[in-house]
Amino acid sequence: MKKIIYTLLALLTFTTVNAQDSKSDIPSIEIQDLNFAHFNTGEIDNDGAPIIISFWATWCSPCKRELNTIAEVYDEWQEETGVKLVAISIDDSRNVNKVAPYVNGQAWDYEVYLDPNSDFRRAMNVNNVPHTFLIDGEGHIVYQHNAYSPGDEEKLYELVQKLANGEAVSE
Repeated sequence: MKKIIYTLLALLTFTTVNAQDSKSDIPSIEIQDLNFAHFNTGEIDNDGAPIIISFWATWCSPCKRELNTIAEVYDEWQEETGVKLVAISIDDSRNVNKVAPYVNGQAWDYEVYLDPNSDFRRAMNVNNVPHTFLIDGEGHIVYQHNAYSPGDEEKLYELVQKLANGEAVSE
């Protein structure tokens, strides 16, 4: 009986550790691009360079402030670090048609996707927006923050630079 209990405990421990490891990967969820074509989030990639995933909405002022502030320096960030920003709109079906006009009006160079059913949002455990994730070159979440205050983008960029230089980043 003890052998069975120890075996079950070992199995449970192994399963728990592996489940925790897999939580740091980007889940594979079907969402849409701005033309409403299907896109699988498991395909988000940047050839080993850092990725920023930012959850936002057209009705969220702090979200738009953060993404607009980053847009001002995004070309430089990309040139220096190779980072890619992926903006995920959580606007629901009532507001989803407002996303493309807003994005086009801002001239964002980001990849922008729609998550009108909040499937990706739930898979990433996003409760409030803006919610920003930093992903390393292997697809692991190494940092995340919720909300936005001026200056948050500077800390984010410092972490992006560390990743681009091969340094470890931990929350």
